[in-house]
Amino acid sequence: MNFEHWNTRLDFVKHRKKFFIASASTLLAGIILLMTVGLNLGIDFTSGTTIDILADEPVTEQEVMAEFENIGYIPDDLTLAGDTNEIGRAQFIGDLSQEETLSIQAHFMDVYGNEPTVSTVTPIVGEELARNAVISVLIASVGIIIYVTFRFELLYGISAIVALFHDALLILVIFSILQMEVNIPFIAAVLTIVGYSINDTIVTFDRIRENMSYEKKLKGFEDVARVVNKSLVQTLARSINTVLTVLFAAGALFIFGGEGLRTFSLALVVGLLAGTYSSLFIAAQVFLELKTRQIKKRHEKRIKELQEEQEEQEATPTNG
Repeated sequence: MNFEHWNTRLDFVKHRKKFFIASASTLLAGIILLMTVGLNLGIDFTSGTTIDILADEPVTEQEVMAEFENIGYIPDDLTLAGDTNEIGRAQFIGDLSQEETLSIQAHFMDVYGNEPTVSTVTPIVGEELARNAVISVLIASVGIIIYVTFRFELLYGISAIVALFHDALLILVIFSILQMEVNIPFIAAVLTIVGYSINDTIVTFDRIRENMSYEKKLKGFEDVARVVNKSLVQTLARSINTVLTVLFAAGALFIFGGEGLRTFSLALVVGLLAGTYSSLFIAAQVFLELKTRQIKKRHEKRIKELQEEQEEQEATPTNG
């Protein structure tokens, strides 16, 4: 493929400010939304009780809900699970007392002949899970920036972290808009996306570094921009093919995986799209800006040193 031909037709660098503005506007609106509407935190991160109603035949949400209403309990969330929807999963935010739990178990034991299973998350456990989830994401981010810095240089690491936070925040924004439950599978999806996104970014950075090694000297923005744009064009097809392959799998999981995997698969789909976008239009463009500033500072420093040397020579008296 003639990359030089495509390099003149696809100019990613030219529109970098549009990408920055679009991402910044979206994330700013998302932050406002997160501060006002917030996330729909599941009982994994708050506290509550999950009761799995076990039946020998498929059940419907209306049927299970009617049984709860008959005994005076209204679940905060009710979903179906199992291969044939033979499990009704009811979630109650806040702790149910032992008497309430026993009453529900006895009722559904009489109705379906199987004793429901009960799992409870206390406020202390919920806070610990939330804290550990945040720590996990932060540790992954720090590990990534250290790895990228050692493999490439600090500017690459900073650019990669900016892109990663962009992806993670975008996922949170989408889940805040849709008000889908945020639970442990959601955190697993975010960590998966962090790994995928950094892999795609590293491939792009590796091509940038390789193309920069062919340059005799990078004098300023135009030289760096040419290298970055050429590298993006060269990795574009690979990025698109990779994300489409994984998207098909994640999309199938979202459609056919059932309610239990819907949160995980949706977070994957959103994260995959965000990761591909950020690798091309955020990470590489941020690196371009940082590298240009670095070259400019080195150039200014060199000029200052030459001026100081010249001033010293002029100030030194010559022996007649």
